[in-house]
Amino acid sequence: MFQLRLICMGKLKEQFYLSAAGEYAKRLRAFCDFALIELPECRLPEAPNPTQIAQGLSEEAARIRAKIPKGSFFCVFAPEGKQLSSPELAGTLGGVKSSGKSCACFLIGSSFGVDAGLKAQADLLLSMSTMTFPHHLARVMALEQLYRAESIQAGTKYHK
Repeated sequence: MFQLRLICMGKLKEQFYLSAAGEYAKRLRAFCDFALIELPECRLPEAPNPTQIAQGLSEEAARIRAKIPKGSFFCVFAPEGKQLSSPELAGTLGGVKSSGKSCACFLIGSSFGVDAGLKAQADLLLSMSTMTFPHHLARVMALEQLYRAESIQAGTKYHK
């Protein structure tokens, strides 16, 4: 069964986000071997300087790389990334599956972003919008869109 991973920096705390994320994770498991991987954000001072931020992102990148199976399709959610419609995302995932890859990993970085080297490793930089969203909401949105993409590929009526 195809593996789908959503790697997120930080943990959800609010019950309404937890409930929504849990619901979409449960739905995704009907289509694929889905796992949500939460990793701790690097602790930084209250007002970190650029060097401290870069060092923190580098430490996070090492933790993230350890969770990406070798040979996986790797997508980073990033504001500067490409915007795709839901059917286009479904097509991208379908293409990954037909290419012979057995896993796709999606990453939502920390509040300071994602290490530049990790972004350079990505097969796709994907933007949710030109608007800014809180990371907790972005997680729910990413889960919903991954579920929608799987539903589109399966031909269900959810996405209509």
